[in-house]
Amino acid sequence: MVDRITPVTTEADKAEVGRRFGIDDQWPVVCEPFTQWVLEDDFGSGRPPWEDVGVQLVSDVEPYELMKLRLLNASHQALCYFGHLAGYRLVHEVCQDPLFQRFLLAYMDREATPTLQPVSGIDVAEYKQNLIARFSNPNVRDTVARLCAESSDRIPKWLLPVIRRNLATGGEITLSTAVVASWARYTEGIDEQGQPIEVVDRLKDTLMANARRQREDPLAFIADREVFGDLIDDERFTTLYLAVLASLHAHGARITLENLHNDHRIVSSSSAPVG
Repeated sequence: MVDRITPVTTEADKAEVGRRFGIDDQWPVVCEPFTQWVLEDDFGSGRPPWEDVGVQLVSDVEPYELMKLRLLNASHQALCYFGHLAGYRLVHEVCQDPLFQRFLLAYMDREATPTLQPVSGIDVAEYKQNLIARFSNPNVRDTVARLCAESSDRIPKWLLPVIRRNLATGGEITLSTAVVASWARYTEGIDEQGQPIEVVDRLKDTLMANARRQREDPLAFIADREVFGDLIDDERFTTLYLAVLASLHAHGARITLENLHNDHRIVSSSSAPVG
């Protein structure tokens, strides 16, 4: 498992490398200061002493991978659609907003963390706080658009497993379900100011067609079983999804996030099956 946020190289990055180092590099790799490499120590004929350069050697890498996917990667999805709809275009701007910080930490604490396995050698509480600091770094200048791209590959791998696990165990699903609804609203292709959204996804045509039908058929987006499987059959999930989607249409992203913190009718319904 490797972890280092690496935004898309820009023309400004190339120019800065030339100005600072006198190098004409057509594809410099820009990245954050943080780095993590966790390696499963399972080799048939020895290995280099990677631990001497900061690699964490473990007997099973899966818990570390789940931690990264469900905390870092899923949190990227949690911030990007709501963030774009709220008018942000850079990740650090989203994550310097206290409303979004509360939302991300609540998702990680209440919904993602209970689905994780024990992670030896990692302080998970500190890891989550560090994620907010990493996302808030203005020097990285990661774009919201990069995080919004190819969502049909990302959401099913990073976020839907959190929802499914918590549905199975009776855990909370309000905030992770809200992320799915924010993706559905984003994929309509028009923002809250009436401006077009450039949706980048291999399933773009199908996803956008479904999203644009959802004001008349609110379950149209999640009815796609290729992406969502049988989640549409779960009344607990669909009840929360419909509530958040309706709020996004009626009130917009910021008010919806505020209500997710303050509206006890929505929050309380996450901890028990509907009906």
